Amino acid sequence: MIKDVAKSQVLDRIRFENPWWLTNEIDPFYSEMPERAYFNRFKNLANDVSVTRAVVLMGPRRIGKTVMLYHWVRNLLNQGIDARKIIFVTIENPIYNNIGLDKIFEYAREAIGNVQDVSDWYVIFDEIQYLKNWDVHLKSLVDSYRNNKFVVSGSAAAALQYKSIESGAGRFSDFMLPPITFYEFINMQNLGYLVKPVELPWGDNTVSFFESSDIKRFNKLFVEYINIGGYPEAIFSEAIRKNPDRFIRQDVVDKVLLRDLPSLYGIADVQDLNTLFTSIAYNSGQEFSLETLSKQSGSPKNTIKKYLAYLEAAFLIRIVKRIDQSGKRFKRDNFFKIYLTNPALRSALFSPIDSTDEFMGAMAETAVFSQWMHRQNFTPYYARWSRGEVDMVGLSNNLIPTWALEIKWSDKYINEPTKLKSLLSFCTDNGLSQALVTTINFHDVKTISKINLTFIPCSTYAYTVGLNTINRE
Repeated sequence: MIKDVAKSQVLDRIRFENPWWLTNEIDPFYSEMPERAYFNRFKNLANDVSVTRAVVLMGPRRIGKTVMLYHWVRNLLNQGIDARKIIFVTIENPIYNNIGLDKIFEYAREAIGNVQDVSDWYVIFDEIQYLKNWDVHLKSLVDSYRNNKFVVSGSAAAALQYKSIESGAGRFSDFMLPPITFYEFINMQNLGYLVKPVELPWGDNTVSFFESSDIKRFNKLFVEYINIGGYPEAIFSEAIRKNPDRFIRQDVVDKVLLRDLPSLYGIADVQDLNTLFTSIAYNSGQEFSLETLSKQSGSPKNTIKKYLAYLEAAFLIRIVKRIDQSGKRFKRDNFFKIYLTNPALRSALFSPIDSTDEFMGAMAETAVFSQWMHRQNFTPYYARWSRGEVDMVGLSNNLIPTWALEIKWSDKYINEPTKLKSLLSFCTDNGLSQALVTTINFHDVKTISKINLTFIPCSTYAYTVGLNTINRE
């Protein structure tokens, strides 16, 4: 006869996961890790007990969600919250199979000998996606135990977000934690002294950017970020830096493609999904169409469309839509660009690149896009028409172009700005008096046909966008 896991073992596991009940401290392994730049925003949301809402912390694998949860536990302890009122449970552990959240909450209170007390608890469920119908369970908890704070985390971002919107309306608050930004990559290593603020002219005003006192070193760090920098562990582990294939490919990509997505969406042929993602990763930043992807893979367009949605759900890719030369969106999205949300994925799947690699331009563009992708309420576009293209365009709420960016890993255009014909043409057609162009080493301002072109190194631009994204959310 198959036996269920003994309750005593479940209680022992819960006690093991909550060492602060005895020590009043989190594990040194987590306390020694630096806080993400997003921690204060998350902490403020999680600490808010004035509203009856659970917090759903979402994001891709291995970008620091669990560490952030432990840092929040530390913050609660530092506030003087009773350590024995803070519960942490990792749902991924098989010992919790087929146990509902309500029952786990009861077991946790029993484990600490306080089962009758149902108020003022801080309860964390990590890796929530491993519980079937987790959203229903969580909504029931929020409704049943209104004087408690529930926080959950999960890796399949859009799948979690969909559930939180559909089933948790008015009960859940979502928080998206992105991969490490270039700003964080620099400052986690205490290298912020390499940059300083600078004001550059922008129309009748100025705009704040950063410049580096050692652009050669800063660019070297930018290339390093492209190769391994999206994951906190990779920043501080020499073993991971030397072997990103094992960490990123096997522990991140393969688990998502071979386990998470098939289990969430019932995918039978994981090989097709893997082949599609590998092709996208190799060509990050290129223009695709359902037609070409279907022909290359041999899969029907409807299948490709579903797979793309799944890969976006796992926060592995971001699809960017196209506009024409006049800034108008196409009625049918026949063509689109696809970017990796984390440039380090490509290096892990294939091989690291250096500053002179033929793919450096595309990966610099991917890195810049990845800084923008984390910004809520912002949708990037690219412009393409028969004779030209602009890498990134910002549209107003009325879908009118408001700014344009050309991402180059080259210094030649700063001396030959008239060769930026597509960018100049787009600005003229849309009444834009300025645009921005990235370089490798230099910043300057050139005026061509009454259009001010602001040149700034790609690395310092990525740093600026990463910082602004954090500050403006």
